[in-house]
Amino acid sequence: MDIAGEDGKQQPHLVLAHKLFLLSHPDVDDLAKVDLRADVLAAVKSDDMASLYESLAADGVLEMDAALLAEMRARIDEEVRKLDEKIADAEENLGESEVREAHLAKSLYFIRVGEKEKALEQLKVTEGKTVAVGQKMDLVFYTLQIGFFYMDFDLISKSIDKAKNLFEEGGDWERKNRLKVYEGLYCMATRNFKKAASLFLDSISTFTTYELFTYDTFIFYTVLTSVISLDRVSLKQKVVDAPEILAVIGKVPHLSEFLNSLYNCQYKSFFIAFSGLTEQIKLDRYLQPHFRYYMREVRTVVYSQFLESYKSVTMEAMAAAFGVTVDFIDQELSRFIAAGKLHCKIDKVAGVLETNRPDARNAFYQATIKQGDFLLNRIQKLSRVIDL
Repeated sequence: MDIAGEDGKQQPHLVLAHKLFLLSHPDVDDLAKVDLRADVLAAVKSDDMASLYESLAADGVLEMDAALLAEMRARIDEEVRKLDEKIADAEENLGESEVREAHLAKSLYFIRVGEKEKALEQLKVTEGKTVAVGQKMDLVFYTLQIGFFYMDFDLISKSIDKAKNLFEEGGDWERKNRLKVYEGLYCMATRNFKKAASLFLDSISTFTTYELFTYDTFIFYTVLTSVISLDRVSLKQKVVDAPEILAVIGKVPHLSEFLNSLYNCQYKSFFIAFSGLTEQIKLDRYLQPHFRYYMREVRTVVYSQFLESYKSVTMEAMAAAFGVTVDFIDQELSRFIAAGKLHCKIDKVAGVLETNRPDARNAFYQATIKQGDFLLNRIQKLSRVIDL
């Protein structure tokens, strides 16, 4: 099991996790699910993933075959016995590095067969035998991969913090850059799109984390998170004109049109490209839970950008620009205005939109007054305590 993605390939368990996600997805048709089920069973068999097989059978995803389960369990017990013998032999006859290697082999075996708790426990034991910061970092990457397989965000968060602490002791740039992608994926999966975009953009020229996903998928995530996080100037500099993005953006369907039509204010083309991308977003295991939120955020960005150019504009003109009906625009904007996402008001009688953008200086002044009042109240409370 190669930590850096064997020959630039995705880590097999993360491929399996995506297939399991698709199997449970209502939008995937039954015919595709037959093939997915066969792929999952083949992966489970090849790695003797007995515990996963048992839970999938219990959930009705796979059919229970007691003889197959018994075979897998027997092979696991036999392999663990051999690994324990190697550890005992290394402890008796060999040096510290060989002992560490023997413990690491056992950790990787538990990861391979999908024994989460045993794998985490064995990784801790291996860490106790590890001195080099780089090797400790590799153990954290293994833990992070386990976290992403099970979508265990608590484990991922703690592992990222641990990795950052390790880097204070030292550590090479290659591993630091790889950690940025892991953290970016965690931020995206937990709806912190702004931080995810920043981390992904920092890693564009140094990307080596093929064990998580391909470079094309990485660019897909980078563009999606950047569109709702960056202002127009930053988007142009860091994304629209970035040579690394330009080199592969055409390989992802609709992505180039999505980005460029937004930047070039071609709203009709943007909506067509956006609707083409929705399927990919919906069928992504990291983005799917935030599908509705992301759809709202993108529309907020594009409507705000359109209205930025006008003090007032007719609903008809806006509907024509987006290639939709006046009723659709009316319903859409009503929701966004009510939620405080857009600063404008609808004059239904005249069929006109009037923008009422907040004055930034005035808003800053009000915030300063509010913070000043809060500070004075705190000082008064403190003075009372001191007087007593």
